[in-house]
Amino acid sequence: MNRRNFIKNSAVAATVLPAIGIPTIVPATVFGKNAPSNRITVGLIGTGRQGYGQNLQGSNLSTLGVRIPGLLDVPDAQVVAVCDVDSWRMNKAKTAIEDHYAKKTAGGSYKGCSTHRDFREIIARKDIDAVMISTPDFWHVPMGILAAKAKKHISCEKPLSMSVHQGRSLVDALKKYGRTGVPIVDRTDSEFRSIRPQNQAVELVRNGRIGTLQKIEISFPSDPPPVPAQADMPVPKELDYDLWLGPMPYVPYTDMRVHTPFDLTKRPNWMRIDTYAQGMIANWGAHYFDMAQWANNSEYSGPVEVEGKGEFPKSLWNSMINFTVTYRYANGVEMTCLQSPTSTPSIKYIGSEGWILVDNYPGVLSASNPAILTSKPSGNELDLSKTLWDKVDFVEAIKTGRKTLEPIEVGHRTISISQIGLIACQIGEKLNWNPEKELFVGNNAANALLAAPLVRKEWAI
Repeated sequence: MNRRNFIKNSAVAATVLPAIGIPTIVPATVFGKNAPSNRITVGLIGTGRQGYGQNLQGSNLSTLGVRIPGLLDVPDAQVVAVCDVDSWRMNKAKTAIEDHYAKKTAGGSYKGCSTHRDFREIIARKDIDAVMISTPDFWHVPMGILAAKAKKHISCEKPLSMSVHQGRSLVDALKKYGRTGVPIVDRTDSEFRSIRPQNQAVELVRNGRIGTLQKIEISFPSDPPPVPAQADMPVPKELDYDLWLGPMPYVPYTDMRVHTPFDLTKRPNWMRIDTYAQGMIANWGAHYFDMAQWANNSEYSGPVEVEGKGEFPKSLWNSMINFTVTYRYANGVEMTCLQSPTSTPSIKYIGSEGWILVDNYPGVLSASNPAILTSKPSGNELDLSKTLWDKVDFVEAIKTGRKTLEPIEVGHRTISISQIGLIACQIGEKLNWNPEKELFVGNNAANALLAAPLVRKEWAI
């Protein structure tokens, strides 16, 4: 019996580390306390702001008094390799990992984390069970498909893809390569489902506390003003720029296209360029559309109609800004999404008997009647109060063989909403959407925009 099957069939311990919600899944009598050879081995691909910070080291939500655990906080996982095309970032991650594990050893020393410039080296390693993909958006699907072929368990950052067709190709690859042997465990990496104000609102809506859901109003925060075209710059010596571009067409380097050198605090600049990402409608949509789909019980489907308008800057940072998009579902629910220079993050659920608002990040709850917020689930009603954090959920799912809380299929459906909204704004027409076939009805111009982005021949998968 291989190690994963042994883990899957072992008894599940009831011990929980309450401070960060980490379950000890297999008894210490089976693994031995802190036995590193029995942990899930993880390769971290991408060590930028999100990879190095949130995904590796975790973060504190001071307003809620809770901690979002990173991979280093999960005792049943061990990060054994890191990969980045920026050697400065990669080496900082290696140091953080080895310093963390050194504190757990009797001798206070640990040198067990390897570094890789090319992500394919991590995927090829037989001793790595899972990968955490924390790269720019345009890399998610190519890396995910190659990891699926190698039968690695996959946690992938959101937004999951750059097009509806591209996202579907990743879902199809997971199904294809997960049919034989050990099933592939996959997760869309997002903490929103685990943040209590966010999932409590979903719980209350799904349990009928505001009657029949009728409308969802979403607001995304503003983004910095677009920047104009920039002068070409020499490529920093620590950056493999050609490998950073990977499947995308070659263009001269400027740090306003990539990321600020030697800085892990600033949001990366590529997030505002439509070659590499899709702007706020995708960045925040990956969170709030997921909550909306969950509350509407449509997380494996989607709306049937979409229309919208937005601005498309003619500059280096050219992602859509200042947009309003309206979606309609077959069950009659209408969802609106607004982003403006003064907007802030929020989601409001409006039902036939009241409303619930989750304002700001990570979330402050209010309701038409305060009594709604004190209501507790009963009987067979949905109870999300013990939802695991994202990294913990991923590792536990690998060990027990169950589905994660947010499979990649769900993440694909979520980001599809962003993508069809973007297309509606580009086309400038009301569009009818078939969520089962993932096609627009009777609009060839809109359907042409569903295709995967063009890639350089050598990166075609």
